[in-house]
Amino acid sequence: MATTETAPAAVLPERRPPLVQFVWQGGTVIALVALIAVFGALSPAGFLSLGNLTNILAQVAILTIIAAAQTMVMVTGHFDLSVGTTATLSGASASALMLAGLPVPVAILLGLGVGLAVGMVNGFLVAYLNISAIVATLATLTTVGGLAFIVTDGTTLYGMPASFFWIGQARPLGLPLPVVFAVIVAALVWVVLRYTTVGRRWYAVGGNAEVARLSGVSVRRNVFWAFALAGVTSGLGGIVLVSRLSSASATSANDYMMLAVAAVFLGMTLSGSGQANLGGTLVGVGIIGVLQNGLNIVGVNTYVQQVLTGVIIVAAVLLSSVKSRQA
Repeated sequence: MATTETAPAAVLPERRPPLVQFVWQGGTVIALVALIAVFGALSPAGFLSLGNLTNILAQVAILTIIAAAQTMVMVTGHFDLSVGTTATLSGASASALMLAGLPVPVAILLGLGVGLAVGMVNGFLVAYLNISAIVATLATLTTVGGLAFIVTDGTTLYGMPASFFWIGQARPLGLPLPVVFAVIVAALVWVVLRYTTVGRRWYAVGGNAEVARLSGVSVRRNVFWAFALAGVTSGLGGIVLVSRLSSASATSANDYMMLAVAAVFLGMTLSGSGQANLGGTLVGVGIIGVLQNGLNIVGVNTYVQQVLTGVIIVAAVLLSSVKSRQA
């Protein structure tokens, strides 16, 4: 006697009420608006002044550039712990070369070349030697950090040509030039990720590397170039930072790594799939910038700010992880 089997009923995703869905999907943007409202209420004359808002943009400009670099790597499903030290080494190298007598444009190009070289090393270790990205970039972080001390001889470099400071200190139409650099970098990365074949391949690799490989995508080559471009982008951030500070040390941009990671994870919570995306990263950068500036204005010390940054990272990772599982 023939028997028939009944296929198990498909499990439909739980439908949330519209308000809950709105908060679930846009909670990070709501958090940014809430922070602006809270600090604006606590210090309307200080926080909401045009000068302070311009100051916030200037403060997050370098972070935007480095976070954009981190976004490119995380789109492919990997992680770069060395973006901060790469920025430091590029800025220090360019400064040392200027002090050695090289023309400013040549020194800047060589500094960017240093960032590209570090990124290519990371890409080779991860893509072609199959070393875990965390292990590979942690080793690079340590090595590059040591090279930065060698380049600077453990001191702070001063006395670069005055024409170099135009990059970080000029204010065309009252807007700090680093903000212009940040906007250009963000726009370029956004276009690459959203409208180019390269960007679609990076997302395919990050979504499922094996499926991407079976579809004809060269996983190794795409991962390699994501790390390489992240390296040169981080190098640009470091050079702009050195120009803005008028000095270069062996640790000047190291702290940007954790902030960039926090910004990308915050941005991932805006994506229904839980993947890195530049628009979300910019919202994350905005949250960090507003939080740091607002806490400074209301008098909260830097140690508490570090604690809050760590809490934000943990919360963002948990939320993006939950969204990834439900996607």
